[in-house]
Amino acid sequence: MNFVLDSHTHTVASGHAYSTLMEMARAAADQGLKLLCITDHAPGMEGTTNRDYFSNARIIDRELFGVQLMIGVELNILDTQGKVDLDQPLLSKLDLGVASLHTKCIAPGGDAEGYTHAVISAMDNPYINIIGHPDDGRYPLHYPEVVRAAGEKGVLLEVNNSSLTPGCFRQNAPVHCAEMLRLCKQEGVPVVVGSDAHMCTYVGRHQYAEALLKELDFPEELVMNRDSDAFRAFVNAHRSPKK
Repeated sequence: MNFVLDSHTHTVASGHAYSTLMEMARAAADQGLKLLCITDHAPGMEGTTNRDYFSNARIIDRELFGVQLMIGVELNILDTQGKVDLDQPLLSKLDLGVASLHTKCIAPGGDAEGYTHAVISAMDNPYINIIGHPDDGRYPLHYPEVVRAAGEKGVLLEVNNSSLTPGCFRQNAPVHCAEMLRLCKQEGVPVVVGSDAHMCTYVGRHQYAEALLKELDFPEELVMNRDSDAFRAFVNAHRSPKK
């Protein structure tokens, strides 16, 4: 597959990442990407930036080194009702939203019913476009329900390359991601691959995700990384209040 975009990356603003926005954009250009999404961690994550960082994001150039930029956020799902840590008026000013389960913000060790409800409820937020790394065994999910809801609500499920990297701290992610992808293939639900890069040298690195997609013979037309215009259109089509 020819991937032309990276949908999930972090800069030094996230607190535990190591490259600037300019370094990330330059790396994207070096990788031949057409589109880079900067999705720094929202304020609920320990050590990250504050809401003013996101409210001022309008000043960031949306093209650097010939690479288009989308400036978004990786939100933290805070409870089983799908609450996240930025309000909708502010989210509406960003280009996209990723929502994820993180141990700093919601306790692991609960049941699949609660986490599944949390993720599906978060999808109802009109400014959440991607569910980040829905593969971590510390947060069990009922994947048939999650996949069905993603398809109905127009939200992308992420294939997170970092999760699939050998030695990743997320539990049994390759097994869970494969289960999710089989259901997405069966139901015709699109996915997006994100590097989850926390350093510029990892921008556009999707090799483990690509290997899994190939192993499962996953349809190329369901992978949103092949066309930056189609990805942007998909995101924009759903950034309005859902009925």
